[in-house]
Amino acid sequence: MGWEELMDFGADIPFVKHLGFELELFTGGASAIGYTPKPEHLNSFAVTHGGAIMTLLDVTMATAARSVQKDMGVVTIEMKTSFMRPAPGDGSRLTAKGRLMHRTATMAFTEATLYDVLGQACAHSTGTFKYVKRQPAADKPDASGGAISTD
Repeated sequence: MGWEELMDFGADIPFVKHLGFELELFTGGASAIGYTPKPEHLNSFAVTHGGAIMTLLDVTMATAARSVQKDMGVVTIEMKTSFMRPAPGDGSRLTAKGRLMHRTATMAFTEATLYDVLGQACAHSTGTFKYVKRQPAADKPDASGGAISTD
């Protein structure tokens, strides 16, 4: 079951699709995302790479921030992550749970924790996000900075 098949949260993020994240909860300041790391997502110790974990926590916090105003996007302003135990790389599922702690008109303050299949916390993050209006697809800039034509 893929990201779109489980739940649509209104944003297309190619990197999230590539990693195989699956949105499970997206409402009222809370979020949950499931993830089963692939062999190419592991580090030299055969556990989930910290970069994949940080991406999952970043997306989980952003999703919690967006869950209270789904027409807006968010961009990460800052993020801090603590790694408490290795996240398995044995094919078992990981789940990140996020929470919107506080928001202002333009900013969201969030946290997320990554759990292994036994319910043990593997990593925890806090993050600050800025709410931004989403651009229509026709107005999104291309890599050169110019607008992408949709015709």
